Amino acid sequence: MIERRLRGGSSGPLALGALLPVAAALLIGGCGGPPSGKASAKGPEATAAEPPEATTFAELRGVPKDATPRAATDGLVAHPAGAVPVADRPGGRPVATLPAEQLKGPTWVPVVERSGGWLRVLLPSRPDQASGWISERSPGLRTARTPYVVKVDLARRKLTLLKSSRRVGSWTVAVGAARTPTPSGRTFLLAQLAPAKGTPSPLVLPLGTHSATLDTFGGGPGTVALHGWPDRSVFGKAVTHGCVRVPKEALRELSRVPLGTLVHISG
Repeated sequence: MIERRLRGGSSGPLALGALLPVAAALLIGGCGGPPSGKASAKGPEATAAEPPEATTFAELRGVPKDATPRAATDGLVAHPAGAVPVADRPGGRPVATLPAEQLKGPTWVPVVERSGGWLRVLLPSRPDQASGWISERSPGLRTARTPYVVKVDLARRKLTLLKSSRRVGSWTVAVGAARTPTPSGRTFLLAQLAPAKGTPSPLVLPLGTHSATLDTFGGGPGTVALHGWPDRSVFGKAVTHGCVRVPKEALRELSRVPLGTLVHISG
């Protein structure tokens, strides 16, 4: 399921991620129901001595924006064994730290650029399309390659899953409404959550991006996700608060996709 090129023979990203029995609505913007209003999604204030952690709850300052948000990669993803510094440029000043876990599962982020002994990775924090540089020499850093890519076409309301450049499947989906659009750009699969009983999807796949119009949703940071929906009549429509609702067949295939896999959202 994943091509392994790992340091020290370590295993790659888990295909099923880390299933977390939580009320996923507390984290996800656009999964259904009314938004809870505007509120700050900012994380703890950074200090010179302690840069903030790059998580879905944080808002980072001084991080470079993804320079090529439509570009493909070779599938390289990285996992820190412990918290590693994130610099604003190769060998530059620390602007954040990348923790070993996200939402109680392992952190895997896509590598979008290399320079010498440094890797530019996408970060899961606000502002959207945040990136930063981590050293390849960080203790315990693991790398792997995922053969998957997820593509979401907002205009056509289609999600396509590719593996090794071959189409696994393509499905009609529901996307963000005009006032709460699904954000476009290059992001990644951040985690896999098994929601609390009664949630309309058996699996929720948070992404490393956030709603541009909702600072918070359901008490969480407005994180956008891929997830199922029991009412098939919504598919093909722009009706969500930012999330992408997918048919159960698509969700089953997406459950096999490793963490850190790129998700391209266009249109």
